[in-house]
This record gives sequence, structure tokens and C-alpha cells, in this order.
Amino acid sequence: MPRQLPLRGLARGALRGLAPEGAPRWRSTAAAFTSLAAVVATSLVTGPALAEPLFSPCALKRTDAHHSEGLDAWNAAYPRPTRPLDAVLVFLSFPDSRPRTTPAELTADYFPSTSRFFERASYGRFTLRPHARREWIRMPHASTSYAVRRDWNAARRAAYLRDAIAAADRQVDFAHFDIVYLVADPDAPGVDSDATKVVNLDTPLRADGKDIRRVVTVFEKHPPDRLVLAHETGHVFDLPDLYHRPSDGKGDWDTYVGDWDLMGSQFGLAPDLFGWHKWKLGWLEPRQVVCVAPHGSTRLTLEPLGAGPAPAGTGAAGAPAGGAAPGTGASGTSGVSVPPETDVPPADRIPKADSRGAGSGPRPAGSAARLPGPGPGSRLPGPGPGARTAGSDARPAGSAGPPPGSGLVPVGSAVPAFGSGRGTKLAVVRTGPDSAIAFEARGSAGNDGTTCTQGILVYRVRSEASSGDGPIQVVDAHPHSESCWGESVYPPLADAPVGLGESFTVPGEHVRVKVEDWTAAGAWTVKITTG
Repeated sequence: MPRQLPLRGLARGALRGLAPEGAPRWRSTAAAFTSLAAVVATSLVTGPALAEPLFSPCALKRTDAHHSEGLDAWNAAYPRPTRPLDAVLVFLSFPDSRPRTTPAELTADYFPSTSRFFERASYGRFTLRPHARREWIRMPHASTSYAVRRDWNAARRAAYLRDAIAAADRQVDFAHFDIVYLVADPDAPGVDSDATKVVNLDTPLRADGKDIRRVVTVFEKHPPDRLVLAHETGHVFDLPDLYHRPSDGKGDWDTYVGDWDLMGSQFGLAPDLFGWHKWKLGWLEPRQVVCVAPHGSTRLTLEPLGAGPAPAGTGAAGAPAGGAAPGTGASGTSGVSVPPETDVPPADRIPKADSRGAGSGPRPAGSAARLPGPGPGSRLPGPGPGARTAGSDARPAGSAGPPPGSGLVPVGSAVPAFGSGRGTKLAVVRTGPDSAIAFEARGSAGNDGTTCTQGILVYRVRSEASSGDGPIQVVDAHPHSESCWGESVYPPLADAPVGLGESFTVPGEHVRVKVEDWTAAGAWTVKITTG
């Protein structure tokens, strides 16, 4: 069931991997299976919270909604990406097909681009460390026997997972890994590339003394759609789908957030995660979030969401030294310092560890042409398809992970972490028990390097809305205009940000924002009035 695609040379129907990961209405009634029943529809939303909840007057309470946007407490059923996490890539072949690609080629489809995305999005606070098998693992049955589909029969899906984990368990020690990617031979006749998704389990699978509660099943073509694995990995961290799936499968899918978050569209021009998501994931410090009082005016300076620390020779937030406005000088990644990209070497074979231990497992943001100025309606002509940027998200040498002697070899080469941009990234107005309005500065920095507009983005957050039901919706400051045709996934929202010198009242709310200045350091001075 293909979704609508942007118009910049991508064939319609080519989207893979944005299958709804958690919508109960799509669950098959045949799901009353065995303890192996894999339930895409059910997430472990009722799992225990972290011992240290987030105390903030504008932090919405986590609800029972699937992938709730509440962030007063973390759902401990999901791994929180505030520490390095190790992921294993298991490559599955089938008796009815001889692979035409190699595991090394498929690994390069996803890494280092996926790790790079999270390294930048987290300001270096999180590292995703991939470990890929060098060889194919043979499944016991033909690919066609599993009837792989986007809305997959629960019994067939459970059989696939059971067989895949059992086959891999002979050679992979799952005890060492936090995330499991099961990558199918993309050319097998029974593989449906639309079926890429995260599968949550009612009852976890058990391997090497470890409970496996969710698995990323990858059925992409080679090469895959860009950032598809980053999107699916976002679900592993309890992030919801932000796109809208039309009931008839037709029409626009991107009406909720357009280009502005990876969980809405992996093809977006500005796919960095919302500041709200970065707050939820633990990547923003409390001082980087301003809770706006319910009555009165607050003036504050918002640093671009994607900006990390300034490298030598630049100003704060990645602005060129001397305070040049966007489009007047420096190129690059606006403060995100990443070393030159290196080739991704194939991982060595991953043998089973001797001791199994009980209880113990793109367009990448590039340097794009800058906006001619921070005014309203400005456009940014980004690089063409296939444009790349320097950088590597590979695992640092000597870092924690599977123990020496286990035969586990990380993908990629070393990259130093870059710290937070340190400035205020997010302003929030609480509008109800389960709702809020958020404000953040978006521009051509970090993962947003291909954006075509910039300014202060406004969006609504609802913690009681489930994944796919619009838990976050961008508010369009220019509802009567469109922008970036042929590039944007949804042009009506491409020019949604409030531009320099503009004032905007949020419809239906007593909340008004005025963008007063663009500072020499590259940040935005805004005045938010409530009540």
C-alpha cells in the first residue's frame, strides 16, 4: 500500500519501511496465536517508568496511548538512547533464492548514515553501534512460505520471527545486543519491501538468556529508501509515526508534519527530530527547555535545533565568524563537526561466544546552499539527489560493547562525539492536561541541512494521541501559500515557520509569537505572549 512521495525524482510507490508500527485497527484477528505471536499493534506502553521522572510544568504526562508523547517519565520497556547501544544486523537468505548482493553491500546501505543521523540529532549524546554479520544465515523455508506483506498475517509473521531467531541463534549471541535488525535477501521472490517495520512482541522471544521484545524486520530493496532504518529505529526508542495514513491508501500522507521530522517522513528536507522528541529522549538539558508562563510575555533566544557546538573559526551555534547572515558566506553543517567520511569495512564473522551468560543484547544532512536571508518565504535550493556530506558515525575504537574475543566487530571507523549546542532549543506553552504548543528554530544546520525555509516552527503536541493519529501537528504560519515544489514532501507546510519580523497567533489559542531578531550568533530572538 504505497504512500505519496515527494516530487523530486522519486518514483511513486517506492516508499519502504513506513508501515504503521503501532496501529491497533490494522491488527489481524488471527493474532490469537501462541506466545510467539508478534503484535505490531501493541506496544509495551504500560511498562515501568524510570526511577527519575522529569519534573517540569510543561512536560505532558505519559498516557496509555501507543508511543505516547508524554515525557514526564520514560517507558522502561524501551531502551533509552542516552548511552551507546549495540545493534546486530542478521542477514537472512532463503532456499528458493540465491542472493545477488552481499551482507557487506547491504550494511553499507544503512551505515554509517543511520548512526550519523542519531549522532547529529543527539548532539553527540547517543551512539548507535552496528555489528554486522559477514555471511548469510539460511532460513529453513522458502521466502514465499512466510507470505510477507505490509499488513502481515500475525501467524505468518510469528513463524518468520521464530525461524529467524532460531537460525541466527546458532551463530549470534543475542545477549550482547540492545537492538536486532533482521535483514532479508531483497531479491527473494517472497519479500515485500513495503513490510519493513518494527515488530513488538506480546510475549518476548528468548535467546541466550535475553528477552527480545521487539525486532526491526527489514525487507528493503537494494539500495533502500533513504533514512528508512533511522525511522524504524526511532520506534525502538518509543517514538510514534507522525504521518497520516489515508483510510483508502490514497491522498497525502504528510499533512500532519510535512518535512519537519523523520517520524513523519524519511524523505523530508528537514528530517531532524522535533525538539520535543529530543527532550523525550534525554538529549536536551532542562535549561535548554523554557516553559512559558500561562499569562504575560516572555522574550527568549532560540538556538537552531540542529546546531551543535561551533568549530574553530565560527561563532556560536555554527554561525560564521563575524555574524554573517544565512546565505552570505560559510557553507558546511552549521556547527556540527564531523570528520571526513570513511569507507565502511565489512564486519568479520560473528561467531557464538563460548559462554552464553545467564540473564545477559540520505540524503544525510549535508552542506547546502544557505538561505539568502532569514526573512519570510525565503527558499533554500539544496543539493541534488545523492548529495553527500563528510562524516562518519562509526563506533569509536575501544568503546564499550561486546567483549574482546567474542568475534563481534563494529561497522565503520572512529568518530569523536560533538557536544550539545548549549543554547535554548525549545519553548513550550502548556494548553491543557494532555496538550501543549512548542516553538523551535529550524534552519540549515545538522540533519536539516537540505531545508528550503527557516524560522520559528510552531507545533501542537497531544500526549493522549496514539502513533499515527497526529500526536504532533505542525501549525502553518502561512496557510495560504506553499513552497519548495518538486522538493518538499508536502509543499503547504514547507513554509510553515514564522519568519523574521513576522507575528503569528496560534489558531484557537491565546498564544502569539513574534520573531524580533536574528542574532549575529545565528540564533533567533522571539517574544511569546500568552493569555
